Amino acid sequence: MLGGREHARPRPLRGGVREGAGGAWSGGLECAWAGWGRTRPAPGAQCLGAGWRLSRLSGGDPPALRPPGQGRCASPGANGAVPLPPQGAIIGGKSTMEVLRPTLVRIGGRVYRKNIIQQQSYPNEEEDDFYAGPGDPTDEPCDAFLVEETERGFQCAVEVPSSLYKYIIGKKGETRKRLETETRTSISIPKPGMEGQIVITGQQRSGVISAGTRIDVLAESFRKKQPFTHFLSFALNQPAIQEKFLQFKEEVLEKCSKDHGVNSGLFQNPAKLHLTIGTLVLLNEQEIQKACELLQRSKEDFINKTVGDQSLTVEVAGIEYMNDDPAMIDVLYAKVHMKDGSDKLQLIADRLMEQFVTSGLMMKEWDRVKLHATIMNTLFRKDPNVEEKNNATTGKSSLKERETFDGRNILKIFENFYFGELQLNSVHLSQRFSTDSSGYYATSGQLTFS
Repeated sequence: MLGGREHARPRPLRGGVREGAGGAWSGGLECAWAGWGRTRPAPGAQCLGAGWRLSRLSGGDPPALRPPGQGRCASPGANGAVPLPPQGAIIGGKSTMEVLRPTLVRIGGRVYRKNIIQQQSYPNEEEDDFYAGPGDPTDEPCDAFLVEETERGFQCAVEVPSSLYKYIIGKKGETRKRLETETRTSISIPKPGMEGQIVITGQQRSGVISAGTRIDVLAESFRKKQPFTHFLSFALNQPAIQEKFLQFKEEVLEKCSKDHGVNSGLFQNPAKLHLTIGTLVLLNEQEIQKACELLQRSKEDFINKTVGDQSLTVEVAGIEYMNDDPAMIDVLYAKVHMKDGSDKLQLIADRLMEQFVTSGLMMKEWDRVKLHATIMNTLFRKDPNVEEKNNATTGKSSLKERETFDGRNILKIFENFYFGELQLNSVHLSQRFSTDSSGYYATSGQLTFS
């Protein structure tokens, strides 16, 4: 019984052909007609087969599918016997049972076929191989590598943080072996945990360059998958600002605690109030040192030209939310702007981001830095010390783990809440998941401009 109609069970015929009230086998395809039970196919008969699409059915008719331009139906009594596909045969990547007798789903009075979607999972992502094969654009010569000629051929060294060695080696050393075989080189990688250079040697200069380029691509690809370790920030945790923030928290809990999801666990640690410029993945001391040097160089490059030796007087005032539904908020932030209405703070933040993006230490996420200070975040419920990525959720946290809160009353009552003004005269290279003696994030480097 299907869709309120009954059809005859197919019976075997000579030559391996089956027929029933609805159709016969032909070339491994079974017919499904809108007029089941008839001795002849109704006009518009359609076939079920590998790669065929579902078409909407009317009333209680059985599922009909449209062919992608090939295959024919064999109506009852068709001449010639066509053998049945063997049991368990694969048609279009699916077994015969999946194709010919799919799971049916009834939705709104109509019957639909449920297609099986096959997905390949990678349980050990950190060991997966990422490989640029022969002919890949990564084979093109790159001037980034200094190739030296030696008595045995050519040699070059590639700087890769030790935490990324495993991606160059691959599962059971397969990635390195493939690289060596196809580029006809020998690749020497330091022991795990030891910082050093990956050294490539080979008889041909082009092979050495190709191997170096592929290793560089591998390293950069997997670097993008790493959680950020540092971020550039302006500290907004001056005592006066902290005091006003605690007042804001107290009043929100007093007036809005009955709203969905609103509780004390949402609020930022007042000692860690900050403005994020951008996030960085720094995987060893050399990269941290490079970031510190770049930060210091920015003072001479553009900060002095923008502010001279003066600090920036800014105001923290008004609140806003990240998403588009005030009834389902994940992040609520305070707005930060120059007191004199100028764009100096915005210019410095944007130039810092551009300089670090150009250096390769920072990924560009937005055209401009959003000047904001997170004051409420649903991630804080689980970890009060978590940091948010600039304008986005942090790390690999699943949205399913976050319970939004209703911020409509908060926005209505505290829309123009004034947190105060303060002087900004330094940029911090802050360490994620850290705390210094003042309660702020531990600093790997700092630029003071007044």
